[in-house]
Amino acid sequence: MQLVPHQLIPHAADMCLLEQVVSWDEKGVVCAMQSHQSLKNPLRSNDQLSAIHAIEYGAQAVAVHSGLLAHEKGEVIKLGYLAALRQIQLHCSRLDKIASILTVEATQLLSDAGNLMYSFAVTTEGRPIADGRVIIMIQPEDTT
Repeated sequence: MQLVPHQLIPHAADMCLLEQVVSWDEKGVVCAMQSHQSLKNPLRSNDQLSAIHAIEYGAQAVAVHSGLLAHEKGEVIKLGYLAALRQIQLHCSRLDKIASILTVEATQLLSDAGNLMYSFAVTTEGRPIADGRVIIMIQPEDTT
């Protein structure tokens, strides 16, 4: 069974920005999408989609990777929260002006006691769009 991003993250409907898992292994994932071109993209403002939203694409790729790892182990997918951003670089001003498919690669750098650190890179046709690191805190299990 091939899992698609909307099966792995809690985002619903149009807020699930990723459309396809291209490849993945225990260290990372590559996803592809064209949602940046959609007029229904919920991140659009004033008929534009700022490049700052590429961070959300990176964060969703992290969530997809975590979901794939959990699914492979037969575990329940745990919720995580974006805790910090580091070394963010935007290489353009708008995503909606990009006519080609976007690719996002997320690579796990650290997984320790409910904390995750990933690097991510959003590209199109080999050109950089945005990159950086995200730190995710996994929601602790309710022990009450």
